[in-house]
Amino acid sequence: MTPATQAYTYAAPSSLVDGRLGLATSGGRALSGPAVAPRFFSGVVTQAAPAAAGLLGVADVALARYHQPQARPGWVRDPVVTCNGDRLRFESFSACGGVYARLDLLNGALDGEVFDRGTTNVDVNAPLREALARIGARYPLHLGVGLDELVVTTMDGAVVEKKVPLPERWLRGFAEVQVIASGMDQRGELTGMAAVRFLRGLPRKGTVWVAQAGRELKVSDRQVPGSVRLAGPNRLGTLLPLLRFAKALRVYGPADAASSAWELELPGMRYTLTLSPERWRGFSGEGAVLDDLATDEAENDADVVGMLLNFEPEVEIGLLADRAGIPADRVRAALTQLGVGGRVGYDLAEAAHFHRELPYDKDNVILLNPRLAKARTLVDAGAVHLEGESATVRTPGGSRRVSLADGSCTCEWWWDHRGSRGPCKHVLAARIVARAAVEVSR
Repeated sequence: MTPATQAYTYAAPSSLVDGRLGLATSGGRALSGPAVAPRFFSGVVTQAAPAAAGLLGVADVALARYHQPQARPGWVRDPVVTCNGDRLRFESFSACGGVYARLDLLNGALDGEVFDRGTTNVDVNAPLREALARIGARYPLHLGVGLDELVVTTMDGAVVEKKVPLPERWLRGFAEVQVIASGMDQRGELTGMAAVRFLRGLPRKGTVWVAQAGRELKVSDRQVPGSVRLAGPNRLGTLLPLLRFAKALRVYGPADAASSAWELELPGMRYTLTLSPERWRGFSGEGAVLDDLATDEAENDADVVGMLLNFEPEVEIGLLADRAGIPADRVRAALTQLGVGGRVGYDLAEAAHFHRELPYDKDNVILLNPRLAKARTLVDAGAVHLEGESATVRTPGGSRRVSLADGSCTCEWWWDHRGSRGPCKHVLAARIVARAAVEVSR
């Protein structure tokens, strides 16, 4: 898959000078409209040390390739920051696409002025990383997200330009992870030193299962009821520098114990890592979004719902359904469609979506999901024949039998994955035709 190119242009490099942290912003979108270098916030970070360590963690994930690590010059992607009014969210994805990181600086950690709400990239350069690593517990820290703060903190005002490959699978990961996270529940919790001991005692390699047992989290080499799958425990490495600030550790997982999410509660903030089911497996191929994208209403509903979003820290589905005049299930499907374009994320602690606008090209949604594109091609070719609760899909490689009831298929994809990575193109095509038949009969 040929990667697109993402260009970052900053008015000056981010810097930390005399306790003033100025984060340079690139192009993005705000409530006030598209902006070349939006200014979102200026004020004091009341908990400087954990905030600096958390920001470094997000930046470290953006640099990491947890599967088959190798040097990739020029592949450094800058974190994304969203100002939701009462909080700042910093996000990144690992280069391998299997780890999603987010630092939420909440209202309790910020004391200052919000100038606008929106999303942009922020420059995290090598000198800034070194300066952030030196911030101590009593370090006074003034944070500015936007150009005006850089006038104070930088000396030369030099324009910074970066061009990096931006694989489509990396973008698809943002969509997949918010759908997967929305199906997770809290599976365990530790507080204080118990959380520290647990994380430091984890093995670095292999696959283990973690389950709550009384007040402890127990590690097992096999799945037990209520357990969460942890493949490649070393992928939790960016949690370790934050342990000295940790108030609690919460573990989230879906009913099928595949992906998992690990949230550290810090003073006035949260740091969350979401891991793919396998160390070698990125989120982009999980297929969690495909059923929602395959509905005929999703694109139109997404246009309506998208116009109602205002960078809220919590998107209330019931309120959106009332305002848009559509059922809640269609709002959820619309949010999935918007998520493919990077326009919504999911906060496990709040159990709610939030609005953001990733500063990337989001016009080719279908192209970011080749399985869906192939399914629509089968539909357009008249290759699907419904037979009650089953269907036959004719392909150049032979006919495939699809069960609409359980989403199974006779193709190699289904036999390899058994639905664990979303529906195959034949099942998607059959569902599209079945939905169309129901609409015609009404």
